[in-house]
Amino acid sequence: MPVNDPTGGEKPVRPWDPIVRGRATLDGLEYLAGGFGTAVLVLIALLGVIVSALACLVGVGLLVLPTALRVLRAIADRERARLSRWGPEIIAPEPLPSGLRAALKQPVTRRELAWALTHGSFGLVLGLIGITLPLYAARDITYPLWWHLMPPGETGGPGMGLLEVNGLPDTFVIAVMGLGWIVLTLLLVPVIPRLQAWPGRRLLAAGPGVDLALRVAQLTATRAAAVDAHAAELRRIERLLHDGTQNRIVAVTVMLGAARRAVARDPATAEAMLENAQGAAEQALAELRGVVRSILPPVLEDRSLSDALTGLAAASPVPCGIDADLPRRCAVSVEATAYFVVAEALNNVARHSGAGRATVTVRQRDSRLWLTIVDDGRGGAGERSGSGLAGIRHRTEAHDGTFALTSPPGGPTTLNVSLPCGL
Repeated sequence: MPVNDPTGGEKPVRPWDPIVRGRATLDGLEYLAGGFGTAVLVLIALLGVIVSALACLVGVGLLVLPTALRVLRAIADRERARLSRWGPEIIAPEPLPSGLRAALKQPVTRRELAWALTHGSFGLVLGLIGITLPLYAARDITYPLWWHLMPPGETGGPGMGLLEVNGLPDTFVIAVMGLGWIVLTLLLVPVIPRLQAWPGRRLLAAGPGVDLALRVAQLTATRAAAVDAHAAELRRIERLLHDGTQNRIVAVTVMLGAARRAVARDPATAEAMLENAQGAAEQALAELRGVVRSILPPVLEDRSLSDALTGLAAASPVPCGIDADLPRRCAVSVEATAYFVVAEALNNVARHSGAGRATVTVRQRDSRLWLTIVDDGRGGAGERSGSGLAGIRHRTEAHDGTFALTSPPGGPTTLNVSLPCGL
């Protein structure tokens, strides 16, 4: 069952898996910390705008207010970039006009002011709540270790002042309350970032004209990627036929010619040559079948994508588990792309990662096919020459899909790909 990321993007994972929940909580804390910092900055900038607006009553603010609006725009652009890292991209608007009247006439300026009011108050409070929850948990759980340092008769602090600590047993009651804070952290921290991000996604998004222009640019890039992927596929097939099958067929022709000339003078040698020619012809036929399968694996037509991926996992040098939940079939081209994405990813794992195990998770949700390939290798993967990741990106973007790679040094490496099902 897919679970949402901190800002609402979907990831094909199991939400109540302990590891997944822990990672979601850490991601939520990271996001809330960033949002809290932005909220502090925007609160300062908003104060500057208010002071500048009040100074306009004596004429001084007319010179300062444009600068205050530009500072607010810079913070809003920083928030757009932060939200884009955690979810769908938010396009920055055009630069702020130099004139005060022209700047205030822009709808985006008024929306940024509304966002500043909301994020500087509501977002600040949410960020503070999310950050303090794990601090409360750490404080209460460790209370038995330092309670004796508290002044005698002190009832505040741990336990929210509801429990008077008279001895060591009372401190363990507070430690149990710390476990409750942990539960609240695991429940709330993955959810609060979505509330904190909601005003920014509503108010900082560009107008429909910018969205349309972006969509046209994306379609243009997608078309170019599709053409490049098609050309690369043709070159690959040509290389396989030229370097493998063609050479073997030429060898068969040479062997048959030599065997025909040797039939009259040395039948035993001719028999050996014919046997070698037959073996070379069988190898050429096997390579030709491999090329045909690489164009569209027959197992996709005969069975299903899950079966095809199971076959890939069985042939992988690195132990690989397949977790596929596909209630219905996708378009043939989409399944073929998913197959080759997993095949290339597992090939990279075997060649470059040094991993001991890999896992492939496949899910369908909201008319999209989600692929997640995780390995426990050394990490540090990138779209460098020869890695194959650039080809995966091109194949994915050619289907209007998304591609995301996370591979910190030391691992693990996680590749997330989503494709429209084309139903």
